[in-house]
Amino acid sequence: MADVRSTTRTGRSRRGGLDTPQEVRRIFLPRPTVDAETFGRWSEAFARFMGTPRFLVYMTVFVMAWLAWNTFAPPALQFDPKDLNYTLLTLILSLQASYAAPLILLAQNRQDDRDRVQFEQDRQRAERNLADTEYLAREVAALRIAMREVTTRDFLRSELRTLLEELDERQLPPPEQDAKQSRERSDSSS
Repeated sequence: MADVRSTTRTGRSRRGGLDTPQEVRRIFLPRPTVDAETFGRWSEAFARFMGTPRFLVYMTVFVMAWLAWNTFAPPALQFDPKDLNYTLLTLILSLQASYAAPLILLAQNRQDDRDRVQFEQDRQRAERNLADTEYLAREVAALRIAMREVTTRDFLRSELRTLLEELDERQLPPPEQDAKQSRERSDSSS
């Protein structure tokens, strides 16, 4: 496949194929660079603040002061008169809502990403625990099978007792007892 060469405005050649999009350059306005992590942390802090009672109290005090000033102040000092249905207040609240909604959604998306990562880590941990448990269960089963073939202490004791009992039953009186019995016989016969 042949190289496709394109030239920039400065006349320098640049390699690129038809499958590679060209970079769009802004001449008049530079592209603002924003650190996504910093902006995300800021949006989370903003969303957290908007969900607090403090924010609701501040917003309520602001709106009440706005309404009181523009209702009871002399008409020359009013900047958002009641006659115009508080148009400026409506615009300010709409602007605040239009910025708040995307920031709250951004914070929510970041939380969803963290939850997804946490869920994946929990799933992997659960899989490892299950594998460990299955391994231990197999080992315990193997030990139980092996223990059936090995003589246990209790089994050995019972076997030894049985042998002692059999020996006691078969055993002749000890020689000392034979000597005593023979003397007693001889004494009783005389």
